[in-house]
Amino acid sequence: MTDEPTDPANVLIVDDDDDLRAMLTTALERLGHRVSTAPDAARARARVAGDDVDVVLTDVRMPGEDGLSLCRHLVATHPDRPVVVLTAFGTLEAAVEALRLGAFDFLQKPVDLEVLRFAIGRAVAHRRLHRRIHSLEARDELLFGDSPCMRELRDLVVRVAPHDATVLVLGESGTGKELVARSLHRARGRGGPFVAINCAAMPDTLLESELFGHVKGAFTDARHDRSGLFVQAEGGTLFLDEVGELPPTLQAKLLRVLQERCVRPVGGVHEVPFDARIVAATNRDLEALVREGRFREDLLYRLQVVAIEVPPLRARGRDVLELAERFRRELAERYGKPIRAIAPDALVRLLAHPWPGNVRELRNAVERAVALARGDVLQLADFPRSVTEAAPTDALFGPDELVPMDEIERRYVAHVMERVGGNKSSAARVLGFDRKTLYRKLERYGIATDD
Repeated sequence: MTDEPTDPANVLIVDDDDDLRAMLTTALERLGHRVSTAPDAARARARVAGDDVDVVLTDVRMPGEDGLSLCRHLVATHPDRPVVVLTAFGTLEAAVEALRLGAFDFLQKPVDLEVLRFAIGRAVAHRRLHRRIHSLEARDELLFGDSPCMRELRDLVVRVAPHDATVLVLGESGTGKELVARSLHRARGRGGPFVAINCAAMPDTLLESELFGHVKGAFTDARHDRSGLFVQAEGGTLFLDEVGELPPTLQAKLLRVLQERCVRPVGGVHEVPFDARIVAATNRDLEALVREGRFREDLLYRLQVVAIEVPPLRARGRDVLELAERFRRELAERYGKPIRAIAPDALVRLLAHPWPGNVRELRNAVERAVALARGDVLQLADFPRSVTEAAPTDALFGPDELVPMDEIERRYVAHVMERVGGNKSSAARVLGFDRKTLYRKLERYGIATDD
């Protein structure tokens, strides 16, 4: 087993064999890990509950509670703590059962110390990434939401973040493409800076100098050498927003930079290497621009090693309501107003509005309502006219259809349940019912739910 340094972690070894615990302790401490031990599952449970344990390494066969039962308990109570299970040679059934219960990995006895080093390293990396992603979910309104498209987006960010592949973020204006880039940057966790530039916001000549840098005397105002953003983002992330607006000459230069991982400052003769992740974003259809001859096809391939598409707000269902509530709490605190809720008729309109400006438009609408609110509840009249006067996007009745009141209520309750993805709390809030009333309505009208 090599003595290569590794990220230190708090490892708990659970085994009733004193000699094996001592051997594994010595091996892991040589790698820089902090090791604690427990001879049985009961003491292991207490240790995990009371200490900051990063990884649990447990045997299967122990007196009293066995390792599989311990694994089941830890996965249920501490899902962020990876469990590596030790199984005796030939007991494949135990290994399969451990993975079914949620174990991160399993190792066979006698333990190969090099395999152990690799398994613990992977478990530590998994724990670190799990913590970062939870931090991202807490801070970013973009990653907040339980709609299927947002769960898929979060999963893709988690999988892409640890790698250096160039990422192209696609989506409509206001969906939060820069937030995706910042999420990738923070989850990557290398500690370098996040540097952003809007490629459509400055003239071509100035943009080239900003990106690649320049040497003294390269042009009239170049009084000293200046490094470009590629170099300034060393060890971090360079975010190229509105990359679809790059002129053809800069497209060719950017392609070479991405291929060679070096930049040549304006007026310079030597190339400067850089080490930064590149994330680009656009709300343009780059494939259409390629067909029109306005964007280089080879550059598109270089940029979209991984493509992440941010869904529009109208596709996120009840996330609209959850985001509105989140903004309401945040902005009420900022304005110093005791606003406790959004009125049900306003929630209906928020859910029906198509949100062409996406998350940015929703936040602005809630901020306006908070600023104008006179009471402790945001009323429909407090929101912008574009929201209050918007026609519902889904017709519940035909133009000449006359139906009984009960049928009107049945259709509308079913419509709201569908729009909020079956979430009863959100539906009750929109409809102005308490949960018991909603349950009675669902049962009365025979509206099926997941449970």
